Amino acid sequence: MNAAQSTQLAPEPSLADIRPCLEGAIPAVMATCALDGTPNVAYISQVFYVDERHVALSFQFFNKTRKNILANPYATVLVLHPVTAAFFRMHIRYLRTETEGPVFEGMKAQLAGIASHSGMAGVFRLLGSDIYEVEQIECIDGEPLPAAPARASMMTVLRRGSESLSRCTGLDGLLNAALATLADFLGIRHAMVLMLDAATQRLYTVASCGYATSGVGSEIDMGDGVIGVAARERTPVRITHMTNAYLYTRAVRSSLRADTPELMLDTDIPYPGLAEPHSQLAVPIVSAGRLLGVLFAESPHDLQFGFEEEDALVALAGHLGAAIDLMQAGPEAAELADAAPASADKAPDGPGAKAGKAGGAALQLRRFKSNDSVFVNDSYLIKGVAGAIFWKLVTDHVRQGRTEFSNRELRLDPAIRLPDVTDNLEARLLLLQRRLAEHGPHIRIEKTGRGRFRLAVQRPLALSDVAA
Repeated sequence: MNAAQSTQLAPEPSLADIRPCLEGAIPAVMATCALDGTPNVAYISQVFYVDERHVALSFQFFNKTRKNILANPYATVLVLHPVTAAFFRMHIRYLRTETEGPVFEGMKAQLAGIASHSGMAGVFRLLGSDIYEVEQIECIDGEPLPAAPARASMMTVLRRGSESLSRCTGLDGLLNAALATLADFLGIRHAMVLMLDAATQRLYTVASCGYATSGVGSEIDMGDGVIGVAARERTPVRITHMTNAYLYTRAVRSSLRADTPELMLDTDIPYPGLAEPHSQLAVPIVSAGRLLGVLFAESPHDLQFGFEEEDALVALAGHLGAAIDLMQAGPEAAELADAAPASADKAPDGPGAKAGKAGGAALQLRRFKSNDSVFVNDSYLIKGVAGAIFWKLVTDHVRQGRTEFSNRELRLDPAIRLPDVTDNLEARLLLLQRRLAEHGPHIRIEKTGRGRFRLAVQRPLALSDVAA
């Protein structure tokens, strides 16, 4: 069999086979035809992978290409492999244009990176995502370059990550395992996990790695930047070049000033992100159709996250979401045995002593009732539901000498105002625990068992409520 016969018998490539061509690194060439048979050839910024049979092309200008497609839906697109320089021709058929939703937002983010990288940030503007069905893909004859060396199998990465997550028994370990998987097996050094506060529709940081500060407690609004868009649209958002359109400021301002304008205390929690990220990838954490949070990764270098990293993070986020849901829905025997907590506990040995045994100058704790924001000696600690939880703990500690608590009693306390469904109590407790750890050694939360924890206090506490 000669080479020509071998080529003819070679199977037609699939979209999955040519996905590296759809990363936006090299512009594609699109050929259309008017109804009178006049051809038109033009460069196009994006050919976006939608699924195994569909692509989306960027609609940016009302030009000849656009006019032809609306009149005659058939076209061909020539794409180039960024490593091997192999050409492929796709025969496509126009179906519809989308101006909102996951595909549009994913293309918009990617186009912002392409525009910034090419110096066309003021010119490129996505008007819509044109959805096409791919009817055929041809390999163009040529002499391509050798393929890049094979990378570590993503299936192996996912196996290691799955094994690591499956060994976890608590949310703290689960989040740490997820970030360790990114660092150890994917080489992702800067990452964070954010959880959704359904009541405020904001995302708050609960874990991070690779940054000078953890940023635990920093908040991002739905729809704000790469993270917020991924959460709002429940779709991965990936940028491979530096772009101002999706940068965050160095610190995300707490909403406390907006909620309480007369309050002049500093309530910033620094956002831990890179000052100048050149690659970003945000993946929603979803379980049973509900958004739980976002898994986010970034790098100071261009072209660090391709579709393989995106696929791996989507799979990891799915496992993470299921594990979080399982931990929240699983039976907590320790809690069920203690539905009505005692008014006082036996004081434990060591640092977790009762209020009467704590020594040193008293810590001044103030709560602003308008949003349950809590300050320790004029330094902002926490707000919202986590703030209400903390205030319940320290109030019971001061009034009753309590140090032992359970998740169940927090869920039953109406003053905390947990949502009836998906309260994310474990995530809020973890946020509070990590904020206290960063705040100093004088107040800590120590896990003592499944659904149980201890408030460890080393200094006397003086509490005061501030009306709205």
